[in-house]
Amino acid sequence: MNRRHFLTTTGAALVLPLILPGCATGTGRRPRPSNRINLGIVGWGMQGPHNTRSFLAEKDCQVIAACDLNQVNLQKAVDTINQHYDNKDCAAYHDYREMMAREDLDAVMLAVPDHWHELVATEAARRGLDIYGEKPLAKTIAEQQSIVRAVQKNKIIWQTGSWQRSQAQFRKAAEIVRSGLIGKVTRVEVGLPSGHKDFAHTAPELIAKLAELPGKIDDLSKVVPGTPEWDLAVTAPPAELDYNTWIGPSQMEPYIRQRVFMNWRWNYNTGGGQLLDWVGHHVDIAHWGLGFDHSGPSEIEGHGEFPAPNALWNTCTRYRIELKYPQDITMIIAGGHDDIQGGTKWIGTDGWVLVNRSEVDKANPGGFDASNPAWKKGKSLPEALRTTKLYKSPGHWRNFLDCVKSRQPTLAPVETAHHSAIPGHLGLISLLTGRKIRWDTASEMILDDTEASRLMTREYRAPWRTV
Repeated sequence: MNRRHFLTTTGAALVLPLILPGCATGTGRRPRPSNRINLGIVGWGMQGPHNTRSFLAEKDCQVIAACDLNQVNLQKAVDTINQHYDNKDCAAYHDYREMMAREDLDAVMLAVPDHWHELVATEAARRGLDIYGEKPLAKTIAEQQSIVRAVQKNKIIWQTGSWQRSQAQFRKAAEIVRSGLIGKVTRVEVGLPSGHKDFAHTAPELIAKLAELPGKIDDLSKVVPGTPEWDLAVTAPPAELDYNTWIGPSQMEPYIRQRVFMNWRWNYNTGGGQLLDWVGHHVDIAHWGLGFDHSGPSEIEGHGEFPAPNALWNTCTRYRIELKYPQDITMIIAGGHDDIQGGTKWIGTDGWVLVNRSEVDKANPGGFDASNPAWKKGKSLPEALRTTKLYKSPGHWRNFLDCVKSRQPTLAPVETAHHSAIPGHLGLISLLTGRKIRWDTASEMILDDTEASRLMTREYRAPWRTV
C-alpha cells in the first residue's frame, strides 16, 4: 500500500499557535487509505452523532474509535457505533491525543465546542490525520490561522461542516450569481438567527427554580453573579463530566449546566453566539456566490445589543453589521432585523436571488427564490445559462471520504472555512469595541487599532499556553 509522508513539527515552529505542553509531534508517516478509511470521532454532543451516523452509512469508512469528556455521551457513541457494526470493536477514549496516536487511524471527525477547535485540530494535523471539522473554524482569528498553517504544512485533507455547499439549491443560487445572471452584484444580505436558543432543553429546569425567587426571572441572559439567581444556577459538575478539561484553555468559571451541553454557544468564554454559530453557513454561501473564498472585507462596522458581560448567557442577542468588499459590494449581516430575510440574498443590477434552508417562497418550496421566475425551475440551471459551474458534491461526508482517497481538495477546505468565518469574527470585534474596523486581507491584520487587534486572539488558562 502506498504511504504518504507528512512533516513533523513542534508548536514553537509556528507563529501564534496554541499547544498543550508535552503534546506529541506525530509519528512521521501514516499509511494512505486504499479501500477502507479508519475514522476516529471526537465529540458526541450536538453535531457529533449526526456526522458519525453519516460516516457509518458509507461502506468504505470504518469508525474504530470515539472520544468524549462526558462518560455518558462516550458510552452512547460507542454503543451506537458497535450496534451498527454488530460487534464491540469501537475503542473508547477520554484523551483525544491518546486516540490520535493510534497507527491505524486515517482520519478524524471533530465536533467539539469552539474553544477547543484549535488544540484538537492542530494535534490531528501534526499526527497526519485528515480532518472533518465543524464550523466556525475556531474561536478566534489567530487560532484559525494556526489551524490553516498546520493543515497546509502537514498536507492534510480538510472538510468543514459547511454542508450547505453540498445542497443543490445553494449551488444553483451561487451559480446564478457567478454566471452573471443578476448583473453586477452591489449588495448582499445575510440573515442569521438572533437571541439564544436552548438547544439542550435545560433552561426550563433552572427557570422553574428561579420562579421561586421574588424577581421571577425567566431569561437566563439576566442572571448575573452575586445574586440569588446565580447561586441557584451554580452547581457541582456531574460525576460523568471532566469539567476541568472541558473548560480547557478558556478561563475557569463555575459549572452551570445551562451553559455547557450544546448551550456553550451563548457564553463568550466558550462560544461566539448566533453570529459565529451561523457565519460558517450563510456567509460561507455568500462568499461562494461572489467568488470570494480567498478574499474578505476591508471595512466592518457593527451595532448590537448585549446582556451584561458576566451574565449566564452573555452573547449578542440582536446585531447588524455592514461590511465593505472589493468591487464596491456591501454586505449586511443581521440577526433580529425584519428587513433582512433569513439566508443569503445577492442583489445585482439585473435581478436578485435568495437561498435558505427553509421555505422562502410558498409557490416554490425548497428554500429558493429569485427575481426571474425562470430561475426557479428545477434543481439546477439549464446548461446554457451555467457559464460558471461550481464544485458539485455527491454529499458532504461522501465528498470528504472521496478526497481522503484522491488527495484532491474538498468542497469546503480549510482556507475557505477560514475566510468564511473572518467576517463574523471581525463583526464581533466591531460590536465589542463599538467602532469601525479596517482589515487588510493580504496580511490578515486589523489596521491602526491596538485594542481591536488584541481581540484577534485570547489568553489561555494554564497549563494551556500560547507560543
